[in-house]
Amino acid sequence: MTRSVVITGLGPISGLGIGIESTWQGAVDGRSAVGPCRAFDASPFPCPYVAEVPAAFKPRDFVPRSYRKATKIMARDIELAVAAAELAARDAHLTTRATAAGGEDESSYPPHRMGAQIGAGLIAADLDELTAALDKARDEAGGFDIRKWGREGMHELTPLWLLKYLPNMLACHVTIVHDAQGPSNTITCTESSAGLSLGEAMHVIGRGGADACFCGGLESRLNLMSMMRQTFSERYLRLESGSDADPAATVRPFDADAAGCVPGEGGAILILESEETFLKRKASQPDARAYARVAGFAASQTVNPATRNRTPDPEGDAIAAAARRAIHKAGISPDAVDLIVPFGCAMPDYDRAEAAALRRVFGSALGGIRICSSKAMAGLVGAGSGGIDLSLAAQAVFEQKLPAVINCDEPIEGLDAAAGPARAAGIRNALVLSTGLGGQNTACVLQHIET
Repeated sequence: MTRSVVITGLGPISGLGIGIESTWQGAVDGRSAVGPCRAFDASPFPCPYVAEVPAAFKPRDFVPRSYRKATKIMARDIELAVAAAELAARDAHLTTRATAAGGEDESSYPPHRMGAQIGAGLIAADLDELTAALDKARDEAGGFDIRKWGREGMHELTPLWLLKYLPNMLACHVTIVHDAQGPSNTITCTESSAGLSLGEAMHVIGRGGADACFCGGLESRLNLMSMMRQTFSERYLRLESGSDADPAATVRPFDADAAGCVPGEGGAILILESEETFLKRKASQPDARAYARVAGFAASQTVNPATRNRTPDPEGDAIAAAARRAIHKAGISPDAVDLIVPFGCAMPDYDRAEAAALRRVFGSALGGIRICSSKAMAGLVGAGSGGIDLSLAAQAVFEQKLPAVINCDEPIEGLDAAAGPARAAGIRNALVLSTGLGGQNTACVLQHIET
């Protein structure tokens, strides 16, 4: 028999804030983190704006003292994941090897009963490290010599260089720090990675393979190599030369003037637990809480031969299929959904496809369901995008409150996606969607837990 699964810890990190309290407050206030890039000079790019994690973030603050040396071989994505896992575990009042901080407390779960399924992006190498090595591989004319690279250049890299850039190192460090020895996996399916990781964690717990899991996803798109790749793909917002646009108003999901998104960094780790074992744990930890029940999950793959999947199917068939299946698995009907947290990336072709999918699922009732996108506030953070959306949806279900919506003055017809302030609302079920730029889709139903 499949066990019920609940979300008990939220660890979001993005330009909106570090941790669920500041992230949620930013979403309620309708604050946008979009602005000029601090990490490097982004002015030559078609859009110089990004959504950056607050400058106060320091990864050493989120690992045990004995593990701080390991932060030297962490790429930015790994730093974010380790910090998000620590935030999520503490938010869940979960005792692990890390959160016990050397104390005598036993872990909330035996190590082999804690797993980790974490979404990751394709981590871009640090250019300063790479170019220092490439400099040693130049021939007499200044060109690249593959033989010199093998003899001299690659020896300039730190011996542990590769361990900074393998996508599975996010889950690796999280499991080591928290001594999570249960089922572990890394999912690299672009923007759908976090949603897929939650689905896998739910199934691992549901079938009894673990009692608790770290899940979610993190990624930083704020490096020169990633920015170049995404600029050439023409996915991100482009501004006219000399534009005096307000950075905070540039990303406009589902709006008539939507022109694209901006790259960001961050994501979230969530703690999923078996509802049965969580209730036993809560008996001795009254401060622990369950934000929402993971009632239904489904995934699908978009196929659009006309553009070789460079753009989504304009009818949104696969997105609709995932949403319908998740709602069915939750044991509810579409009219029981009170909040939709969409992919909503402000890329017109993706927004229109998602809107078409939602019409297929909800019909004329769609206009009465509030749609709240996070991308205008936190940008597009790749593998971490779904983690932010799942965190905000879980908090909204728990608080019975809708976050603010910004930058949508003329929404796509039939969508309740217009800009507006946060407000109280009865939220029985929230539908969270993600659409990877490679065509992977996820849909998850988070259900309010009556107390």
